[in-house]
Amino acid sequence: MGSVKVYGPAMSTAVSRVMACLLEKEMPFQLLPIHLPKAQHKSPDFLKLQPFGQVPAFQDGDGTTLFESRAICRYICDKFAGQGNRSLLGREGGGAADRARVDQWVEAEAHSFNPPSSALVFQLVFAPSMRLKQDPAAIRENEAKLRKVLGVYERRLAESRFLAGDEFSLADLCHLPNAHYIVSATDKAELLTSRKNVARWWEEISARPSWKKVLDMRGAPPA
Repeated sequence: MGSVKVYGPAMSTAVSRVMACLLEKEMPFQLLPIHLPKAQHKSPDFLKLQPFGQVPAFQDGDGTTLFESRAICRYICDKFAGQGNRSLLGREGGGAADRARVDQWVEAEAHSFNPPSSALVFQLVFAPSMRLKQDPAAIRENEAKLRKVLGVYERRLAESRFLAGDEFSLADLCHLPNAHYIVSATDKAELLTSRKNVARWWEEISARPSWKKVLDMRGAPPA
């Protein structure tokens, strides 16, 4: 077990994003499950780590505590810059411009890709498992939004192997959790697989050993 602790269920998209980053950096960590149905994420002890009562929460061996998965991933990349994959924040020696290229696509994931894809994952995957009624209007609306986003990605990936350039980066990694659910657990896989360049990109990033390990850890079959 490592001194790094990640709090939350492995099936959570945000938790698995952090896990994938740690595995890319070859950083040992301890996953401490939080039982959401029992409201453990609302307990006083957990709220000291994550004041909004959401997962994940993160604790480093030096006492640093963080929340928000993308901020945690950036911290991991900076703190452990010299080990594992050294290109997650841009090519070594690439400077501010390379890092900004990664950041802009991380932001695109957070603000353009994540909202509609998260809504679809909730409606199509989690709502049925929670015995909640699906909202057909929300499914249609968010599918249309995601199609537009992926149209932009298709054009970008026609000129670049990965989103931020020719090396796998945090920009690509951040997409893995939601995209995995859409491809492997819904009837909307064609959103990604029907686009030549997006499909090629998805096939490559989803085959990374770090992501395969995340799936192994949460007991999910690979896409």
